[in-house]
Amino acid sequence: MSSVSSTNTANTANGDTEIPDTANTANTENSGTVDTASVSGDAPVRFDTKIVVVLRDDLEPWQRLNVTAFLVSGLGTAAPEVVGEPYEDADAVAYLPMFRQPVMVFEASKETLTAAHGRALSRALPRAIFTSDLFATGNDRDNRAAVRAVPTGDLDLVGLAVHGPRNAVDKVVKGARMHP
Repeated sequence: MSSVSSTNTANTANGDTEIPDTANTANTENSGTVDTASVSGDAPVRFDTKIVVVLRDDLEPWQRLNVTAFLVSGLGTAAPEVVGEPYEDADAVAYLPMFRQPVMVFEASKETLTAAHGRALSRALPRAIFTSDLFATGNDRDNRAAVRAVPTGDLDLVGLAVHGPRNAVDKVVKGARMHP
């Protein structure tokens, strides 16, 4: 498999930021999320969709990593087209497939994260949430029960993952900034 390096521009509170990424070109033909006009030779791959994670800015480093891992695990099940092909090294050892496009990670205040959640809901974009209550649970059943027990407007969000058309996702994360 070959990969192509490209650059995405993310809109942040401080202006545009260039973010390098890699994308697997072997699985871009029929997904409907890649501008196929740019998938030739060494041309950069540009996706029509975007995957974004927004983390609350007061989390500890271990919490940021944990929340990000949990959040993105939900997107591949709701949008299987974002998952690429399995990997294989030069010794023919197989590895699991991963996302076929970059995941942009942002941070935001509690208020900005809550507003982003509201915008994701109003646009009906595929989304995953992580609330502060989930740090006290240890399994999926208890996680789902903790979320189910709280009305939408009262969720104490610490993370949000969103997938959708680039422009819609950019509007959802307005006010958030790229994670350092």
